[in-house]
Amino acid sequence: MSVPAPINSQLMQYMLGSLEVGLVVIDRSYTIRVWNQFMQSHSNIADSLAVGQNLFGLFSEINENWFKSKVAPVFKLNTPAYIIAEQRPYLFRFSASRPVTSASEYMHQNVSLFPLVDEHGVVTSICIVVYDVTDEVVSRQRFEEANVKLKRISRIDGLTGLNNRRFWEECCVNEYKRLGRSNTSSSLIMLDIDHFKQVNDTYGHPAGDEVIRYLAEIIRRTTRETDICGRFGGEEYVILLPDTDGEQAMLVAERLRRKAALRPAVYEGTEIDFTISVGVCEYQTRFNNHMEWVELTDKALYNAKRGGRNQVQRAA
Repeated sequence: MSVPAPINSQLMQYMLGSLEVGLVVIDRSYTIRVWNQFMQSHSNIADSLAVGQNLFGLFSEINENWFKSKVAPVFKLNTPAYIIAEQRPYLFRFSASRPVTSASEYMHQNVSLFPLVDEHGVVTSICIVVYDVTDEVVSRQRFEEANVKLKRISRIDGLTGLNNRRFWEECCVNEYKRLGRSNTSSSLIMLDIDHFKQVNDTYGHPAGDEVIRYLAEIIRRTTRETDICGRFGGEEYVILLPDTDGEQAMLVAERLRRKAALRPAVYEGTEIDFTISVGVCEYQTRFNNHMEWVELTDKALYNAKRGGRNQVQRAA
């Protein structure tokens, strides 16, 4: 039986150079023994300068303690180990292979660590295989970002930037359930613009839209980050104030009413005066569902309008 001829070094170099992955071999002292063309191209370090050098001395971005702990089982147990880009974006900090079209400033890498044994079965070296997964990672990130954006769009009212009615009601349901399990107080505020039809008839619908946007901004600047504000429809708004009793909610409502009355909206250089009517209702344990809470708040708003508008009324 004939023995195959050994592969000559020139052919081996060609084979290593044709690989579209990085290939590095290090020994137990972390000295580089093999450095293929992929690694040369992306590091701008020729094999003649890399081979014989200490891995950590050549690449300071590699955390020595972390890497040694990662390869210890490979040396000791003769089993592969893996580093994925989701856990650690790269082992070697290389620029993205397509700097003009890539959205990433560096190459994302999946890395495999394979044990290499001698004739006695002892692991003497480790083969590091570096895969460029930048395109896959960037595509996944864009997909996730698009999903986040779509989710946000589905929750936001396009005119005001506040939460839309559907999402606000979801939040209200969750708060109602939370209050049923706790001893805290929360309140609702419902408000709308007085004589809004008159605003549209006098100044036009684009001006009316500007008043709606302007009031939304007043609401945003007057409430806390933890408050949940929404556009309920048309010129009507709702605010959920967690951990806020009725007296505190009345102060917020009065502050909103006063700001709206004193600060006219401006559309194309024209000041548009407007006022708001406001209803307030603190959570009550007698409510059977969140809609009873909303309806009682709406009733307080109705009483504010019936009482002459530009005022705040609290539900009994």
